[in-house]
Amino acid sequence: MKNSSKFDNKVQLLKYKVLKEVARLAWDNILLENVTEIPKNISPGKVPTMRCCVYKERAILNERVKLAIGGNRFNKKVIQVIDIACEDCPTGGYEVTSVCRGCLAHRCEEVCPAGAISFGSDQKAHIDKAKCVECGRCAEACPYNAINNYKRPCEASCRVHAISMGENKEAKIDYDKCIACGACAYQCPFGAITDRSYILDVIDIILGSDNGKSYKVYAMIAPSIASQFRYAELGQVLSAIKLLGFTDIAEVAYGADVVAKAEAKELEEKGFLTSSCCPAFVSYIEKNFPQLKDYISHNLSPAGTLAKLIKEKDPTAKTVFIGPCTAKKTEFQREEYQGLVDSIITFEELQALIDSREIDVSTLEKTVIDESSYFGRIFAHSGGLSEAVGQALKESGSTFDASPIACSGIDECRVALLRATKGVLPHNFIEGMACKDGCISGAGCLSHGEKNRKKITDYAESATAKTIEESVCNKQ
Repeated sequence: MKNSSKFDNKVQLLKYKVLKEVARLAWDNILLENVTEIPKNISPGKVPTMRCCVYKERAILNERVKLAIGGNRFNKKVIQVIDIACEDCPTGGYEVTSVCRGCLAHRCEEVCPAGAISFGSDQKAHIDKAKCVECGRCAEACPYNAINNYKRPCEASCRVHAISMGENKEAKIDYDKCIACGACAYQCPFGAITDRSYILDVIDIILGSDNGKSYKVYAMIAPSIASQFRYAELGQVLSAIKLLGFTDIAEVAYGADVVAKAEAKELEEKGFLTSSCCPAFVSYIEKNFPQLKDYISHNLSPAGTLAKLIKEKDPTAKTVFIGPCTAKKTEFQREEYQGLVDSIITFEELQALIDSREIDVSTLEKTVIDESSYFGRIFAHSGGLSEAVGQALKESGSTFDASPIACSGIDECRVALLRATKGVLPHNFIEGMACKDGCISGAGCLSHGEKNRKKITDYAESATAKTIEESVCNKQ
């Protein structure tokens, strides 16, 4: 199967090629920190294929390799900009289009507070970019809708307004606003924004278990994995994970079952609650609605909960979360997760790991793992958590009247949280997912789209445990 058909776009493919080669070298115990040249397998040739010259291509590729091996150890930020790769997007902002009729009213000029609009000999409006303050009043005033706001894809995709343009017109991230959701990284057409990788840490953990260090390595798979790797069966992907050297595989969906019970109880006790499962949503509340911080569920996320359960049984175990989320790379840095989750990789990085070992997934026998319920598995899509919490209340015999609202994407989250601060939200539980449709559309996914939701539903319905209580009791 062609590698290009494993991903949504060629930017993902470019990132994958770098990750794959970095992983291949790491398996062979080549010290990547000492590599001064771009590995030959990914080095551009003598003729440029993507940029103006091969020298620029090499410079950009060098930066991609640096982030693939973990980046600057003193810079813990997950989402980072490769400045040299970020210059081919138009500067954006408000521009006058050909729709301008050169009218006599000049409403755009009248409302401009910066005097940025003038008229040429053709009587058509022109905007002086040096004066424009991007207020948008001219666009609102134009009766012909002739003035458009051309935002860069990264700016348009960032719903927390953390992206602006730097002095050299490169993307600049305001980390006081950034929630590490990765939307900008996925939408950037040039791959100039990307997430730092912990793929080498994962390889070190696996190799360490093979070199006389007596510990087990658990791959904690997010339920959204069932919507990915469309070229193979889920059971074959699980077999590939085992072949990489993981001792065992655990379903994060089981952690979700445990969380559903705990959050249902906490909701009943507090009367109002916001979920804690999406780290980007949690970060969004902390940065934008600090008055609601005490209402964030005190439970760890399903991944953190599962890691805690694993380490309670085996303190020497190592846990690696495998999922769709770049924000998870910030979550495991939080104090409450220290010592629980040892490292994290996305589905993109898992694909690179598998191919770096030349594992033909489609030829493998299936590994079956069935340790969670239907409700734990539907956490992968928006609305699943709300349904699971309602089910947990029902199973406990509670008479508490839960009224959840499932927010798909930051825009919906913002509205619900704002209404909550004003005391006019007619709901007592906010399920927040920073990514549209939930984890099935995370920035670290191989594929995105409506088909993913159907795959999760099928995966959930295949669970032997049909209730949360049945799932939890089976593991105790």
